[in-house]
Amino acid sequence: MVKEEAYSLFDISLFNIRNRNETRVIELLPEVLTDFPNFNPELLDLQDIYALTLNKLKPRYAQECSLVLKEPVSDDTIRSKLREAIHKVQRNPNH
Repeated sequence: MVKEEAYSLFDISLFNIRNRNETRVIELLPEVLTDFPNFNPELLDLQDIYALTLNKLKPRYAQECSLVLKEPVSDDTIRSKLREAIHKVQRNPNH
């Protein structure tokens, strides 16, 4: 677990600045996994899928109270990148 103090600069916390796509990938992953009924991912598989998908998307960092008027990355794009990552993990499991 990452300690919040690792994200401090001049006694200012930067801990809550996050890539907005992180939660969107997490929210869409269960839905996309239903497209793969014979795939029973283990913990490491899920972590690999998550990381691979995020690496394929342009990051969208936002502060804790940021106002987001439009998401430049569509849910369909995220679903597509999730499917690509799942296929890759299925072909090359990391365990």
